[in-house]
Amino acid sequence: MPDIVLATLNAKYIHASFGLRYLMANLGELRDRACMAEFVINQQPLEIVEAILAHEPRLVGFGVYIWNVEQTTEVVALLKRIRPELIIILGGPEVSYETAQQVITELADHIITGEADLKFAEVCRSLLRDTDTPVCAASEGRQECLPHIIAAELPPLAHIASPYELYTDEDLKNRVIYVEASRGCPFTCEFCLSSLDIPVRAFPTEAFLASMERLLARGATQFKFVDRTFNLHLPTSSAILQFFLDRWREGLFLHFEMVPDRLPEQLRGLIRQFPAGAVQFEVGIQTFDDATSKNISRRQNLDRLADNFRFLREETGVHIHADLIVGLPGEGIESFGRGFDRLVRLGPQEIQIGILKRLRGTPIVRHDDEYHMIYAPHPPYEILSTRDIPFEQMQRMRRFARYWDIVANSGHFTGTLKLMWQNAESPFAEFLRFSDWLHAKLGRTHQIALHVLAQTLFDFLVNESALDRDLVATTLEADWHRTPSREALNLRGHHLAAPKLEKRAAKRQSRHTAA
Repeated sequence: MPDIVLATLNAKYIHASFGLRYLMANLGELRDRACMAEFVINQQPLEIVEAILAHEPRLVGFGVYIWNVEQTTEVVALLKRIRPELIIILGGPEVSYETAQQVITELADHIITGEADLKFAEVCRSLLRDTDTPVCAASEGRQECLPHIIAAELPPLAHIASPYELYTDEDLKNRVIYVEASRGCPFTCEFCLSSLDIPVRAFPTEAFLASMERLLARGATQFKFVDRTFNLHLPTSSAILQFFLDRWREGLFLHFEMVPDRLPEQLRGLIRQFPAGAVQFEVGIQTFDDATSKNISRRQNLDRLADNFRFLREETGVHIHADLIVGLPGEGIESFGRGFDRLVRLGPQEIQIGILKRLRGTPIVRHDDEYHMIYAPHPPYEILSTRDIPFEQMQRMRRFARYWDIVANSGHFTGTLKLMWQNAESPFAEFLRFSDWLHAKLGRTHQIALHVLAQTLFDFLVNESALDRDLVATTLEADWHRTPSREALNLRGHHLAAPKLEKRAAKRQSRHTAA
């Protein structure tokens, strides 16, 4: 039986825990005395507790994040109730800041704040070396207990063992494979934890690419880079792109987060060579409003950003996933709408509309008084109202964000959606009108079947926007037959047969590419 269980609750099965694999890889001589146990947040806490205790561990380490802290708190409370002597160690971004204010940190024996890749193994050695008194260790002739809060020193990345061999064949086949070539972010955006990770540090490129080579040899095809600024260091980003180009095969897919206003010709030449839909760039724009950008200490060159979007859309097959945030201090709905329209004109395939979250440790709280920022007290700590967006309007924007995701970002209705604002000045205003109408009609934002969405789009465009019935039906039919479905549609005299089912539903990126 292992002495150490490394555990976390993932948001979904498809998300393999990157953090656990780092901790496991760096346990050194303790690795043979440890195991990993991954769960998902919708599992019953008692089932998770039973599975952990079946290993009969002496120590359990939990990775705690904004998406799992509530469920993990319940699991830890149950473990301590059943096995009070069990040592519980917590780590992760959710418990690295404001630790005194959290129930889960009171329940745990120790909390490691910061990057715990190497520190966790060090703490485990201290706790497990003495069976009779596992919490304390001898130091300079006296007995000292490890503190409740243990701050991890910033680990040199060259000293961290690679976690990639701990991805199983099952992981490679069915789960998201996370990789990273660097850590940290040079920017200071006040809503983001990455702004606290200064300086930017890179893993040794040769060793990193050797790890990627081994993953490719084992059949990995989906690589999600978690680097916050992949294109910051040009020699490294160029080497990585060239590496995958040289080894390209059908089915490879690469996801990068990029700085939107930094895309020199050196990178452009490489990006042009990738097949359509093979590369996705996540581009954090967040706001186009200058005053709001200043409020959150964000810097970006909007002219260069626009030129980079033009290049990506006109000269490459890159799938662009662009982010905007609702509820930033100083920005109201009108300002957000202008930014949204500006982004629509730039043409990204997806616009992810996020509702501002107050992540623990971020300096966004300095605006609470001036801008009347009121956040939910429970994870994910989303903004409820601001000076510029009262609660009722914030709820309206939540619905807008949800409907945009299932209608626009899904890729199911790319052609039909363009009809909505073909004669309108503001895509934002038109989709907000649709959002209000849809909510009044359905009264819900989730569990909406695809054929219901198609029918409501048809009704809205024909009856509320007075568009030509045949034009709407023809456009919707083209969209419908790109979407795997078992449903046929009858749009008031226009019968749409069920599309031919594919063996596997196309990814949303593929649906956008086919449009």
